[in-house]
Amino acid sequence: MSLSRRNFLAAAVAAALYTGPGLSLAQTTRKLQDHDDIAQASATSLARAIREKSLSSVEVVEAYLRRIDALNSTLNAIVQLDAERAIAAARRADAQLSNGVDLGALHGVPITIKDSLDTAGMVSTAGTLGRTAFVPQADATVVARLRAAGAIVLGKTNTPELTFSLETDNLVYGRTVNPYDVTRSPGGSSGGAAAAIASGMSALDVGSDTGASVRYPAHCCGIAGLKPTHGRVPRTGHIVSFAGVTESLTTLGPLARHVEDLDLALRIIAGPDPYDPHIAAAPLGHPDEIGLKGLRAAVFTDAGHVAASEATVTAIGDATDALRNADVTIEMRSPPRLDETLDIFLGLFAGDGGEGLRGFLDMLGTTELSAPVRAILDVMKDHSMSTAQYNGLVVNLDLWRSELLAFMDQYDVLICPVCAHPAPESLNKWESLDDVLPSELFAYTAPFNLTGWPVAVVRIGTAPGGLPIGVQIVAKPWREDVALAVATHLESAFGGFVPPAL
Repeated sequence: MSLSRRNFLAAAVAAALYTGPGLSLAQTTRKLQDHDDIAQASATSLARAIREKSLSSVEVVEAYLRRIDALNSTLNAIVQLDAERAIAAARRADAQLSNGVDLGALHGVPITIKDSLDTAGMVSTAGTLGRTAFVPQADATVVARLRAAGAIVLGKTNTPELTFSLETDNLVYGRTVNPYDVTRSPGGSSGGAAAAIASGMSALDVGSDTGASVRYPAHCCGIAGLKPTHGRVPRTGHIVSFAGVTESLTTLGPLARHVEDLDLALRIIAGPDPYDPHIAAAPLGHPDEIGLKGLRAAVFTDAGHVAASEATVTAIGDATDALRNADVTIEMRSPPRLDETLDIFLGLFAGDGGEGLRGFLDMLGTTELSAPVRAILDVMKDHSMSTAQYNGLVVNLDLWRSELLAFMDQYDVLICPVCAHPAPESLNKWESLDDVLPSELFAYTAPFNLTGWPVAVVRIGTAPGGLPIGVQIVAKPWREDVALAVATHLESAFGGFVPPAL
């Protein structure tokens, strides 16, 4: 079902939910309030309640569809809705449990999927006009695995064109706004996913992260997110795939209101598939087996040339105290050469002068481009380099990666901001390099796309005005268990997710 106009959404939900006389506005409001607990619960607890039959899958799916009906016309987070199939799937899930069939860890739980991932039978645009009518024949690998574990896909969440922006806006569906303040950005590129989760319209989503795109929206919208180790989760069926020199920057990872769901989802989506050649069958540890006592942490709030805001520094200080109280050894120390990483990041993408991106857009049939993609192509044109220069850039990158491995040998985790400040006002200017690659947004996140290390994000504070503040917990390669253990402790210490006043 296409949602080219927002008001189609309410009609679709109504058609799926109400087969008899319609509910009044007051009745709908009461129903929404009755289901607030469901809309704020973790996916893990919802799955448990459905399995124990204290809630039905139909009841949970209907609660989420009511939230969508009430809120999405304001937030514009969910851009494709599959309400009828979701209700039918929920009925099947309840019947299967009654017959003793348990599909898996997410049996009957409603989720959404970022629109940059293919979903069989549902329009998957990746925010670009060339794919407005594209309906995949098959699910992306991560989507297929979530469905196989019993999850019910409600719909698709908004993303900037081809995921190439930290602002979630495109020419297909328009702009998504932040549930905590609609004048603010929810971040990008998984901004639709983060806004949907924070507002209680989805229990779980899968985002992609090439420079910040899971972690920054999690920070802006006060939820939890995980960028796994490069090589952990297949990119098959994602608009930015596993091919090319820059493939190592992109990972797929879960977004949720609660840290326990990140671990749950990672166990479902991780591991090799027959297509992505870069994925390893690496062991995946359990966060609940990690003791914090004796862990070593390096903490920093200045990424070379970008210092964090006062509220952010205070929040990171509070998190540091909470870890110190848990007997984590703390050292205030920054990794080497952070101020060079944005130049390396830009060079990797722009070295061909934008020829690869232009060819990809031609293949998709996209001729009218969003402002961020036009600006990116202009920047790329100005930063092209020779083959020898590009080779030198890659050598420098590997030498820097080696330096960071040596640095990280002294620590178990790095603790730092996700961003220099809380969610900004929605961006509306795309004229310069800093508009395309804003240092205050990328400086703390892009380095760990270059290393490929796992990073968890959890809310630890609130800025003046009520906007959330998140923290990055960076771990060694393949040690998502350590990052998630620290995130769980900080979630417990500071309360984690706080619902927006919608």
